[in-house]
Amino acid sequence: MKPISIPQCDSGKPRDECGIFGIYGNPKAANLTYLGLYALQHRGQESSGIASSDGHHIYRYAGMGKVVDIFREEQINHLQGHLAIGHNRYSTTGSSFLRNAQPFRSESILGPIVLAHNGNLTNAGALRYELEKKGHIFQTTIDSEVIVHLMAKSGIDSFLDALIFALKQVRGAYSLLVMNRDRIYAVRDPYGFRPLVIGRLGDSFAVASETCAFDIIDAKYVREVEPGEMVELSENGIASYRPFEKKEQSLCVFEYIYFSRPDSTIFGRSVYDMRVRLGRRLARQAPVEADIVVPIPDSSVCAAIGYSRESGVPYELGLIRSHYIGRTFIEPTQKIRDFGAKIKYNAVRASVEGKRMVVVDDSIMRGTTMRKIIKMFRTAGAKEIHVRISAPPTKFPCFYGIDIPTHKELIASSHTIEEIRKYLRVDSIEYMSVETMIEALDEPDMHFCTACFDGDYPCELDEMGEENQKYLFEDDEIDGYY
Repeated sequence: MKPISIPQCDSGKPRDECGIFGIYGNPKAANLTYLGLYALQHRGQESSGIASSDGHHIYRYAGMGKVVDIFREEQINHLQGHLAIGHNRYSTTGSSFLRNAQPFRSESILGPIVLAHNGNLTNAGALRYELEKKGHIFQTTIDSEVIVHLMAKSGIDSFLDALIFALKQVRGAYSLLVMNRDRIYAVRDPYGFRPLVIGRLGDSFAVASETCAFDIIDAKYVREVEPGEMVELSENGIASYRPFEKKEQSLCVFEYIYFSRPDSTIFGRSVYDMRVRLGRRLARQAPVEADIVVPIPDSSVCAAIGYSRESGVPYELGLIRSHYIGRTFIEPTQKIRDFGAKIKYNAVRASVEGKRMVVVDDSIMRGTTMRKIIKMFRTAGAKEIHVRISAPPTKFPCFYGIDIPTHKELIASSHTIEEIRKYLRVDSIEYMSVETMIEALDEPDMHFCTACFDGDYPCELDEMGEENQKYLFEDDEIDGYY
């Protein structure tokens, strides 16, 4: 067996990307945006911001941390107007500093431009380099700032046409909200990597990364922003444009596997239903004699339900996840092994002791967290442990807005399934194949991006390579001082 050397700091999962929300035509636009961002907190926890407009002035507030920690009544009251956009950030490109918090605002010959971006631009490095050579000065290290510079240098008087001009030059994944004083543009890249949905609240229109953001404000889901579509929200209502060259649809399959909330509808389908489907197909592909099916909470619960229903093996809560974890500066005086994992998870001895377990998870990245969880099950008295993963082995990094580690950090990119089994110290482990996963989703009108599993990247990548992923524009600064 090859030695496995992996960094000890491991969340066990790919990091969420970003969440965006916008609303037009409501006097409480900022308040509703706050609630929408609260529902989308799972998509980014590094920073959050809201920009609003009353038709004359634009107001903006952003901070580091979670939505509930940033916004108070005072800040919300300051964000006046009937249109607003908001953003929860997890940095996939650029440093995690306050100046990179979105929505990003800039002043230009076109007037104010405010932008919130979910995704990753694969040619942002080359574009930024060329712009800087021509004298452009950037305010942030986020990739989407190049869009604002391209708009400003276009020489086009129309805000809409300048935005189209800029977006025709960028490549990669983007679900965007772009706002000026009196309207909002919602845009989705021609491949459709990241989700973006439209809702309605009375006479107001809302746009969000997921429909769970509509539920919290009692808005009704209307439809998706389609790949390559630009939707304009203004006093005239809603207008649709399709200015971009048509591409083959490449929906991010990880949105169904892991990222989106199960109570959301994205890409026109229920996330809950899709995950249950994956679990059912996994049970048919990889059956095993067992006493209980146990999920790794929370994202694997639906797949475990599907596995249990299909196999007839009872579903049990064998692992409890704490939802109240923050940074702790108090560690035990006597060192406790795997302390970080234990403050997040704990095995339920009464459920697993003496049992043959099927442990269902949606993915394994580095494998260190799973190994610690397996040790918890063993300590709690599990008789057998069989791991089943409701996705293929993750072997390749993502360049489209998900912080999946590099090749050298992904356990499946350099080790066989048997080597992973030995490393985890389980009785068996099986993943889904890419073909089986697509069959399980069973949507002939949908084409998914599976690059993180098979390396088949649908959109041309920047020549800078994977070593620059996330750190494309990395810099050094002390947070709060720039």
